[in-house]
Amino acid sequence: APPATGSPERVVVWELAWVWSGKKLDPKPGQSRFAFVKTRRQCTTYYFYVLDGDFGPGFIKIISYFPYPAKVWLNGHEWVKRQADRAGLRFSELANGFAACDEPRRLQAIADRLGPRDIQAFFDRWIRLVPTPLTGSFDLIFRPQAADADPGFDVVTIKPSKPGQQGKLFTQRGRHFVTMNTNLNDLIALAYGFHAKQMIGAPAWAGTDLFDIDGVPDVPGQPNLKQMGLMLQKLLADRFQLKFHHESRELSVYAIRAGSAGLKIAKTTAGPNDLPAFLFRGYGDLIVRNLSMAEFATWMQSSVMDKPVVDQTDLKDKYDFTLKWTPDDSQFAQFRGAATPAPSAGDSPNAPPSLYTAVQEQLGLKIEATKAPDDVIVIDHVEKPSAN
Repeated sequence: APPATGSPERVVVWELAWVWSGKKLDPKPGQSRFAFVKTRRQCTTYYFYVLDGDFGPGFIKIISYFPYPAKVWLNGHEWVKRQADRAGLRFSELANGFAACDEPRRLQAIADRLGPRDIQAFFDRWIRLVPTPLTGSFDLIFRPQAADADPGFDVVTIKPSKPGQQGKLFTQRGRHFVTMNTNLNDLIALAYGFHAKQMIGAPAWAGTDLFDIDGVPDVPGQPNLKQMGLMLQKLLADRFQLKFHHESRELSVYAIRAGSAGLKIAKTTAGPNDLPAFLFRGYGDLIVRNLSMAEFATWMQSSVMDKPVVDQTDLKDKYDFTLKWTPDDSQFAQFRGAATPAPSAGDSPNAPPSLYTAVQEQLGLKIEATKAPDDVIVIDHVEKPSAN
């Protein structure tokens, strides 16, 4: 079976759901009597969004109220696309289907292979990675670290990634911080919030040698994005012997700026201890929760854009929003691999607009290519990681 190659990222919402509720009946002498009735209630609901090696984007939904119903969502078209690509079958894709195919009968034969066994395999791969009710410290796993915590790793292993392993992963699995198929550039980017083009003097292996990391923080609770960066900074200094200095250089960048029509997004409803979220339900289908514009810029440059992204909005609050666009060939390059590029916005009348149009229409912001002074790190010394 292919590995679980996506990141099980969490979104927590309140939703109406059918659950069992206890109703107290008139007691008999010396007894307490209850009846259980099915009712609709607002429940805390956990969505775990994943990027699977076989099915692509999907999610597992778990309701934290008895009987803890769960739902699995996946897309059969995405499964067929991946199998057809592996079989060397040439096709043109739509956002949710196929526009054309050189050998439609072979494509249909691939589609006919999809069955319950494949869906069960998807569920089995991912249910091991997400905490569920009745499996230990469900609430404790999601409890954030103290805001002033300065975590490192208590125990950590670094191993070369398996040859041929697809995808890229940064995630929390319970108490474990895990990466898969990550190179040195990826680790520095997450640790310090830099794009690969802001790193000067890295050795050639920094972008080619892939590592899997599995470690437990030395502070209780789940780290936030800043604390994950602190953990990786300490790991890079200790195990990779990373030493560098900062310089300012003029770079080609994308600048996020205020739009002329005014801001169209709302301030976050998250609490002060809630974790942020930057989640993709598919390429160009983004959910943002509890992020500042500076944090949004950092995540866009690390996961989507081909150049650094700088925040020039002067906005200091944190926001919740969704953003849908049709990616171009320059976007998501680090995740695409050999897959067919996404169609351009003009290929279908129903396709979402380009990123630049979507940001204006949906967020009230602008993303513009420009040149700007930006911080870079010049690597003075780095080594391949020491043995475990």
